[in-house]
Amino acid sequence: MPATPAQGHVVVAPDKFKGTLEGAEVAARIAAGIRRAAPGTDVRELPVADGGEGTLAAALAAGFTRVAAKVAGPTGLPVDAAIALRGDTAVVELAQASGLARLPGGRTAPLAAASFGVGQLIAKAVALGATRIVLGLGGSACTDGGAGLVQALGVGLYDADGAELPPGGAALRRLARLDLGSLADQLSGVEIVVACDVDNPLLGPRGATAVYGPQKGADGDDLVILEEGLARWADTVRDSTGRDVRDAPGAGAAGGVGFAALALLGATMRPGIELLLELLGFDEAVRGARLVVTGEGCLDAQTLHGKAPAGVAAAATRAGVRVAAVAGRLELSEPQWRAAGFTEAVALTDLAEHPGDSMTRAAELAEVAGERLAAALLAG
Repeated sequence: MPATPAQGHVVVAPDKFKGTLEGAEVAARIAAGIRRAAPGTDVRELPVADGGEGTLAAALAAGFTRVAAKVAGPTGLPVDAAIALRGDTAVVELAQASGLARLPGGRTAPLAAASFGVGQLIAKAVALGATRIVLGLGGSACTDGGAGLVQALGVGLYDADGAELPPGGAALRRLARLDLGSLADQLSGVEIVVACDVDNPLLGPRGATAVYGPQKGADGDDLVILEEGLARWADTVRDSTGRDVRDAPGAGAAGGVGFAALALLGATMRPGIELLLELLGFDEAVRGARLVVTGEGCLDAQTLHGKAPAGVAAAATRAGVRVAAVAGRLELSEPQWRAAGFTEAVALTDLAEHPGDSMTRAAELAEVAGERLAAALLAG
């Protein structure tokens, strides 16, 4: 029997299900299931992100305008990217330009991949009049410390012979001089806020190379070369600016782009989901709500450390609204997900008839999950 709608709307605010569904489609499917099980329920879709891939899509779903931009991909080949713009605020997603998904043929280039295209997106936002830029880090294909990003903004990196360095983290070992050019003037009056959910420093065993280099295809000698390059980069930035942020939490994010943002762009860093919820107007969306439904591809131990569903649960709980979760896989025990603030949790794997259905039939099963939650939590 369909659940009977009661007072108060429902907010559906999931992150993407990586590899299967974008956040907007997850939200639409769960919402469809809720509406089918509880006709007449006011269901509002607000897909979220934590600063990584999907950040741009979440901003667009929240009413930002898409502005296309052709920029350099991680290996220098042009890619079609975009920024999101609303008023004087722009959202720039690193993965749009320099993400792993932008590698030609999926072939990694750990020593040569660069963040130049991200700098081009920032320049585009500034040219459009943005005075606040939210930079989402995540999914990076490069370990260049953000050198490419600032090169795109006119900063010169030169070797001992005065030749400009080519892109990529390996070349940074030859860095001898930094020319900041007109960087300060370009960014005068522009606030840059980095959305980041990691606290790694730039160097060392928890740094950009050691932790994330292998994800970008680096191993063996590559890791030594990249670490040496980042150390040289940090030393040169310190000598040129007097600022040394190599040990700052988040400096190692996105192959060290966090370092360049902090040291050279004057950026501040915020937890990704916290910043995105603020940007998307989450507090306003949940005011008077009866239920919030969030989720992601896998609800696991990482979820509890700054991932989108945990951030949504915390914000909804502060607002006095119950929270439920839908996940492709559920690897937390019931005591764990209840302690994280979830009233109910549904996994697509538990709804699937056959192994693999949770991936191949994810959209259909997300609707079923919405129905289950409506029946359990919205009846009466």
